Amino acid sequence: MGHKIGKAHTPHKGSLQFYPRVRARRIYPRIRNWPKVEELRFLGFAGYKVGMGHAIIIDNRKFSPTRGMEISVPITILETPPILVWGLRFYKKKTTGLVCETEIHAEISKELAKDLSRKVKLPKQNKDVEKMLKDVEAKIDEYTDVRAICVTIPRLTKIKKKPEIFEVAVGGKDVREKFNFLKNFLGKLIRVSDVFKPGEQVDVFAVTKGKGLQGPVKRFGIKLLHHKAKKGRRKPGTLGPERPGKVLFTVPLAGQLGFFSRCEYNKWILDIRNDGGSITPAGGFPHYGILRNEYIVLMGSVPGAKKRLVRLRLALRSNRKLPNVPPKIISVVT
Repeated sequence: MGHKIGKAHTPHKGSLQFYPRVRARRIYPRIRNWPKVEELRFLGFAGYKVGMGHAIIIDNRKFSPTRGMEISVPITILETPPILVWGLRFYKKKTTGLVCETEIHAEISKELAKDLSRKVKLPKQNKDVEKMLKDVEAKIDEYTDVRAICVTIPRLTKIKKKPEIFEVAVGGKDVREKFNFLKNFLGKLIRVSDVFKPGEQVDVFAVTKGKGLQGPVKRFGIKLLHHKAKKGRRKPGTLGPERPGKVLFTVPLAGQLGFFSRCEYNKWILDIRNDGGSITPAGGFPHYGILRNEYIVLMGSVPGAKKRLVRLRLALRSNRKLPNVPPKIISVVT
């Protein structure tokens, strides 16, 4: 008997879950849903993608066939300089969903205000923050939720100056508890080690690499036509039936590929470190440079190009097979 030849398996690459396939509105994504946690803590952070490598770890996964053995796993490194809690945003729930009712912004330094003015127009005069906090606290029970408005400080990474602004939710039993927790951080810096711990799982949000206008073969993975096909081979064999007299959106056609907002679930935090010099290769990371701040090591890959902002969220539906204790790392190769 001869050996069986494996059948080539090329599934349809364009998921109909993501339509329309258009470019993201901005270079960093937004998070629309947050886990409900009663513990008082920040539920998200952000970092800049540095690059990938691999680590030799001792596998401590309970159901793994290599449990207790040394294995090599792919890793992604994110540089996570501290972020500033610039303001608080208060929401009320209405028939159309959560609606922002008011905001409170903290006073910031002149250096940071100069960078922040690259992103938004800042008010000329500072308001009385303490008075605004007291006014909001008096009617805090009228609100449904309160979140932090955070600002990145990319100048610390030496890769850019213009900061990013985004919301971060916090855990808590009710709005008053969240407010009392957040007002202590207003105008202060928070670090990734204050938000996440090694062994936890996070969901990563990023904008994927942009590939521009691409044809249906690369965009959807359709087969090449016969070499005698008319007017080209890298096209669909048919655009659909005669009726209805239109081309359906499900027909694989040329269009934008990449630069999409995407989320990947349950990335395992292997380590959070502050010794960037020990992990930076000679000459710096390719297309990034030298690690100067705290960084986080995730197991697996992360969407997006290097230097791009990646947002992290506490896992919404964590993988129960992964332990809460990180594995022992023998070595890291970048």
